[in-house]
Amino acid sequence: MIANARQTGADHTPFDAIVVGLGAVGSAAAYQLAQRGARVLGIDRYAPPHAFGSSHGDTRITRLAIGEGAHYTPLVLRSHEIWREIERRSGEDLLSVTGGLIISSSARRAETHVANFFDNTLAAARRHGIAHQLLDARAIRERFPQFRVRDNETGYFEPGAGFLRPEACVRAQLTLAASDGATLRYGESVLEFSQANGLAHVRTDRGSYSARQLIAAAGAWLPVLLDAGLAQRFKVTRQVLYWFALAGPLAEYQPPRFPVWIWELQDRQNVIYGFPAIDGAGGGAKIATEQYSVTTTPDTVAREVETGEIGAMHADLVAPYLPGLGAVCVKAVTCLYTATPDFHFLIDRHPRMAQVILASPCSGHGFKHSAAIGEALAQWVLDGRSNLDLSAFSFARLAST
Repeated sequence: MIANARQTGADHTPFDAIVVGLGAVGSAAAYQLAQRGARVLGIDRYAPPHAFGSSHGDTRITRLAIGEGAHYTPLVLRSHEIWREIERRSGEDLLSVTGGLIISSSARRAETHVANFFDNTLAAARRHGIAHQLLDARAIRERFPQFRVRDNETGYFEPGAGFLRPEACVRAQLTLAASDGATLRYGESVLEFSQANGLAHVRTDRGSYSARQLIAAAGAWLPVLLDAGLAQRFKVTRQVLYWFALAGPLAEYQPPRFPVWIWELQDRQNVIYGFPAIDGAGGGAKIATEQYSVTTTPDTVAREVETGEIGAMHADLVAPYLPGLGAVCVKAVTCLYTATPDFHFLIDRHPRMAQVILASPCSGHGFKHSAAIGEALAQWVLDGRSNLDLSAFSFARLAST
């Protein structure tokens, strides 16, 4: 889908907004702007949904009580409302509620994104009235015997948690954005953006465009478009997602007997997380860990998953904890995380370009919030302010990093 948006012909009227990058946040922003009647241009170097950034891999966990901070919960609650609205309008299946289990202990060596993730999750649940249950090790074994927990481990179970289908979410929002009048240009690479004469300007490998405001939501490509001082606020890392075959009955790995889950391990410095089997007995169950020590770029990342990586993942982080998942890897794919130093989002005006909003709500936990962030960005562009408070995601907190 490439509409003629090149501002080199007779029509030099600036767009109301240009959205650079049409993944999770960019597709949401383009959709929200278009349905409000804005003249919007969206640009992506590929044809989203695609597998080169962060918005792929079949499933993404969504949870209501957010261990990264209670201030995130209003974002995910609003996102769930928007996903249901988009489902009704598009006919797509986007959000599945399966329940979510978080396992941790005082002896943990791993932490999920921020310190005290488990306790923060519990505090957020209590603050926002999110239904939940606390399970001791015995209760976890009785209810979810697939997990080989230790006696000192505790579980937090949230009935309203589940997963999103990222490719479907991106596709649905872009389809609706186009039907609402957005111009979407795929297969076009942004080379730079700038600001002059009260407008934001974008130069690509195919043309030049201008708009009253610009939203830069380029994910792992965002640092490439920034000067060195700003780019250093972001770290891009390669992550690997695995689907291992089931050694036990399929029903044991489907909801409600098997939820989405996160586990802060105590004998390794790893967090592991995973999903129910959603593609039948042959599709396996998805499981992954996270690493932040080795950086990469979207243009140099190793996208193939080596056999040795698969074997090590199963031996070290699957077999000891989920013995019902076999050693056969059904598939494995890579994705990219773009993280700030404190693992919180960055959503703020460019410090030197008032017409440019930098939107990097990533850091490995962003997809669940993306629908609400897209709405907030559209409100910010069109109304001058957003209904949801985005102040916690400003540049100011990163000034000393």
